This record gives sequence, C-alpha cells and structure tokens, in this order.
Amino acid sequence: MEGMSGPTHDHKHGHSHTGQFHTHNHSCHAHPTLRPSVLGWSMAATLGLIIAEVFGGILGRSVALLNDAVHNLSDVPTLGISYLAMRWAERPADSEKTYGYHRAGTLAAFTNAFVLVLLSLWLGYEAVQRFRSPVEVVESWMIWTSVAALAVNGGITLALVRGRGDLNLRSILVHNFGDALSNIAIIIGAIVIRMTGVQWIDPLIGLAIGLLVLWSSIGILRESSHILLEGRPHELRVEDVARAILTVEGVQEVHDLHLWSLGGGHHALSLHARIPDMHMDKCEHLLEAIRQVAQKEFRIEHTTVQLERAGLPAQSGYVMPAPAKK
Repeated sequence: MEGMSGPTHDHKHGHSHTGQFHTHNHSCHAHPTLRPSVLGWSMAATLGLIIAEVFGGILGRSVALLNDAVHNLSDVPTLGISYLAMRWAERPADSEKTYGYHRAGTLAAFTNAFVLVLLSLWLGYEAVQRFRSPVEVVESWMIWTSVAALAVNGGITLALVRGRGDLNLRSILVHNFGDALSNIAIIIGAIVIRMTGVQWIDPLIGLAIGLLVLWSSIGILRESSHILLEGRPHELRVEDVARAILTVEGVQEVHDLHLWSLGGGHHALSLHARIPDMHMDKCEHLLEAIRQVAQKEFRIEHTTVQLERAGLPAQSGYVMPAPAKK
C-alpha cells in the first residue's frame, strides 16, 4: 500500500487541531450528574442511622434491627470507596493510566458487591440461630427506629437516583433501595408481632434482608466482573458494528474486531480493515469515516484501526461479511 509499509494505529483523543482527527466526544455519553459531596452527606447520615439502629436493636431485642444496622454499616465503606472512585474517575489520562480512571468506579462496585455477598451469608446465619432460640422483641422500638431509618434510606435513594446509569453509583442505589424495603418490612413485622405475639417473624425478616442483599449483590458482581474482564458492552453486537464499518466506502473486509468498556459508559473499539491501495491522504479520510460511524451509530469514543492491503489471506477467526459461526 502506498505510503503504508506496516500496521497503522490511529488513536487520537479529544482535541481538535488542524490536520488531526478526534473521536473523543464526551457529549455522546450520559455521565453521572451527581456531585461527590452527595455521597459525603449520605455517609454522614448513614453513620447516624447505624447508631440509632444499634440502640433500637439492643433496647428492642430485635435481630432484624441489628441485622439492618450491620447492613447499613456496610454502606459506610461502600460510600467511602465510591466517593473516592468518583474523584478518581474525574482525573485525566496520564502516562501510567493511558485510558484514564474510568474503571475506578467499576472496581469499587465489584469490591462492594463481594463484601455484601459475605455479609448476606452472615446475616442469614444469625437469623437461623434466632429461629432456634427465639427472643421476645419490643415492637415500639422496632417501629420508630425503622421509621427513622426509612426516612434516611429513602432520602439517600432519591438523592442517588440521578446517577443510576453508573455501575458504581447503581450498586449504592440498589443497596439503599433494599435498605428502604427492609425498613418497611421491619415496620410491618413489628405491627404483626404486636397483634399476634409471634416472635419468629423477627428472624424471618432478618433472613429475608440477607437474601435481598445476596440477590442484588450477585447481579452487580456479574456486571462489574464482565467489565473488568474486558467483556463486550451488552448493548453492542460485534456483527452489527462490523457490518456498519463495511458500509464505509473503500472498506472491503473487517476482522479482529474487539469491543470493550472502560467503565462509566465509555466504550472502546479496535479492528483490522482491508482496503485497496490508495494514497495516504485518502487513508486518513477513510480512518475518519470509520471513526464517525463508530461514534455516531454506537457511541464508541475510543477507536483503534489497523489498515491492511486487500487480497492478503485472512488470519482472524472473525471475518466480515461472513462471520464465523459458533
């Protein structure tokens, strides 16, 4: 190919200068509109809530309240890690972290979810022990403490709902929404205990809280690990992207196509494209056309393209327009 003796990697970022291309368009992505200070206030409110629930659980002899206090205690490192993750994610790319710090939030979500899985198993064990040795609870402490907890958790949930598109923030949102549901369950359970005198309802609620935490945490673990393992973004299909690239005039074949997420809605693409012999300036226009397709149709902001001469034997397991069948 004229003017191209080897692989051409063209990976330009974010600034528009004469003769340069840019594919880094942040306006294409929905980033969290939440300020990190919201997490700071949420952490302070959660600490106050934990103190109230510990006193309420001890005075009310309620395992459900104590379990919920421990559940809320896990929110403190969660909020702290997520606060730091949001700060890190704002840092620009550097010579060490060339893609930036977008995955800081994903790593925080994975860590939080792993801790919560362990915690939910412990909560379940404690509830089973209480089934074996029932303890009479004080319903009034359960009710009023849970009402206060519901106000705090509900407020935190509403404050975080704007950032639900970010995996890191969604892990906190799901957790606090589960906290609010558990508060409602404790209130209802306390009323039923007062009316019927059935004491096993309290450990039953505690067990349900543990299962709720386990269910929500496994989902976040699965999604965050998918990103950390360079998994394909769920909303994108390799074949769809490859066929769209083939619509660019001059692109005769696409292979070695890889899609992955950097976290926080930032997606990346790398591919090999076979093209006929052409002058370097035409190659530049073709590269820009490929990037425009990736950006406009699939909201991919990091694109790396290697151009190859058409007619050479394919060396990839994935070749368009005839993709390999599984």
